[in-house]
Amino acid sequence: MIAALTGKVFSKSTDRAVIDVSGVGYEVFLSTDNVVRMPDKGEDILLYIHTNVREDALTLFGFLEEEEKELFLILKTVSGIGPKLALAMLSGLRVSDLCRAITAGDIKTLTTLQGVGKKTAERVCVDLKEKVGHLSIDSLATSGTLQPVAPALGSAVADALSALTNLGYSDPVARESLVSVKKRMGQESFDELGVEDLIREALRTLV
Repeated sequence: MIAALTGKVFSKSTDRAVIDVSGVGYEVFLSTDNVVRMPDKGEDILLYIHTNVREDALTLFGFLEEEEKELFLILKTVSGIGPKLALAMLSGLRVSDLCRAITAGDIKTLTTLQGVGKKTAERVCVDLKEKVGHLSIDSLATSGTLQPVAPALGSAVADALSALTNLGYSDPVARESLVSVKKRMGQESFDELGVEDLIREALRTLV
């Protein structure tokens, strides 16, 4: 299976691109957001790839970031959501916003996505509410100055975020406090913190 492609952008359209890898052109389907954020024709690119194999076709779906690919694969586990609908959902919302909508049970936001009706939105929230919190945390670094939280530590950070919101802090405030901790301590020290330490350090920034 193809898991990643490194090459040059040969061409791109609204929902796909062709990537030139050593003279071989690979057609890759992408979210609208990823197409917009892609480098220009002729420039280098790395795409994380999901290879979808069916009896009559082999289709490549590409992502600029690993958490986008992970969320795509998680969405596909929900009954009634295939790769095209999962990609359409990623076209409508960025990873962090989509994960927040799912964990909050925000049916109204989810039904604004192309192809997502009320029943599908409800099923997504029920099935994935406990599975996407770490991806929302991985996207904390919206300014580009902080490295994303390591996936292996996502559960600890997600638990800390949940605890902070249970203490009465709003989701954005709780997230910002964790970003502040990460910025102050640095990536290596931040990665070593357990749930209790994360909560304690975050609360220090909120005093």
